[in-house]
Amino acid sequence: MKQRTLAIVPVERLHIAIVMDGNGRWATARRRPRSAGHVEGARAVRRTVEAARRLGVGALTLHAFSSDNWARPAREVGGLMRLFVRYLAEEREHCVDHGIRVRVLGRRDRFDAALGGEIAATERATRDGSALDLRIALDYSARDAVVGAAARLATRPPGAPVSRAEFARALGAAQHLMDGARDVDLLIRTGGEQRLSDFMLWECAYAELYFTTRMWPDFGHDDLVHALHDFHARERRFGALPAARAL
Repeated sequence: MKQRTLAIVPVERLHIAIVMDGNGRWATARRRPRSAGHVEGARAVRRTVEAARRLGVGALTLHAFSSDNWARPAREVGGLMRLFVRYLAEEREHCVDHGIRVRVLGRRDRFDAALGGEIAATERATRDGSALDLRIALDYSARDAVVGAAARLATRPPGAPVSRAEFARALGAAQHLMDGARDVDLLIRTGGEQRLSDFMLWECAYAELYFTTRMWPDFGHDDLVHALHDFHARERRFGALPAARAL
């Protein structure tokens, strides 16, 4: 298998984003409540974060809860919120010990005090981590983030041009990422569906897309390695032609 992208984007600089889909269907197939699928999904997060760290991946963004997910039954949403609180509390020390910086993307005004406190405590405790930049998207909408960035830039003088770099910085600020929005190199979606679902729309402009039928609770190290092998076999041109064909 040819390693075409390896020389362009070293693994330590890769930004991988994952739409973690399939928890509910995984549970239903086993005649278990959907909440059991979410609990198993949290275990898959632990496995995947550790795999990404060991493989030397630079950044990992996980789509955990979209703004549209508030429309789900209140009981399921409540269970997810409690699961997020528990995950952050239980994983914080591990992240500190292993150099994993944790940041949360999305709105924060609709979370209760327990989750808001765990987010703040985890971000504060892990801010010096340099082994892996872990971003967790909670109450997240890419379209809302773009609208937020546009609102921030609306205060500029009329007619002033806006560069892509400036917009990326404004987009990052709208998502609580003060170092700006970072392009995604590889987007993985589990569960068999093949859509972005309002996730990282700006950042995925030239991302390689990888879809797998593996349900998220079953995802782990080998699946991530397989996705990376597939990524490195692709030829990324970013709109241009390869040198050999451009002659």
